[in-house]
Amino acid sequence: MTDYTVAAVDQALALLVLVAQSPGLGVSELAMRSGNTKARTFRLLYTLEQRRLVQRRGRTATYGLGVQALHLGVAAQEQVDLVRLARPYLLDLAAVCNENVQIRVRDGLESVCVDRWQCVHHERIVSRAGSRRRLHAGASCKLLLAYAPDEVRQTLLAGDLPRYTDSTIHQPSRLALELKRIRQEGVSSSCGEMTHGVSAFAFPILDRHQQVLAALSISGPTHRLQRRQPELIAALRIAAATITVAIQSA
Repeated sequence: MTDYTVAAVDQALALLVLVAQSPGLGVSELAMRSGNTKARTFRLLYTLEQRRLVQRRGRTATYGLGVQALHLGVAAQEQVDLVRLARPYLLDLAAVCNENVQIRVRDGLESVCVDRWQCVHHERIVSRAGSRRRLHAGASCKLLLAYAPDEVRQTLLAGDLPRYTDSTIHQPSRLALELKRIRQEGVSSSCGEMTHGVSAFAFPILDRHQQVLAALSISGPTHRLQRRQPELIAALRIAAATITVAIQSA
């Protein structure tokens, strides 16, 4: 079996875990416990420190986790809780609508599918957990971008926006207006922006601080979703609100 492990990355991550488990150790002790030379341990710690994953403290230069590790931990906890708490309601929504249902979160300038249910229609759109998309196209992506920090929107709008179909909004000025509309109405929709003949609707899931944590969406063939639009939007709105309550009450 082929081993695709990158040795330096593996060593750095192992060292990061060691710092998390045993804060307050110096280079010598960390080198002994990790099995690396003292020089290599120092270089790995220096790299992690530059990324703010670890922090050097005191005159004796001991190490603990840095602020970026805190961000990772909070994000991981939120996403794990999100999937666990949202799963029953995602399945309930799927049973009602029998269309593809997804939960997506923002990761930088992309969205990631963290959970999904695949419909059982003969004519269906294949999706998978872990899939990534740029934030400018599709109902979920636009919703997450609409509620992202200003600097995220500015960075994305200043770059190239890939055009997947003729319906993709790739002009920054048009996309900015679309994001403003989403914030005003609290719902996002798309029609053929990622794939011809596929539409979607998305509502936000909020965290305990009333910030958008994720997007809950329904997607499927345009002709089917347009025929059922009022019913699907109503069910989706209720499901997103119910998941929000579950997360905020946990």
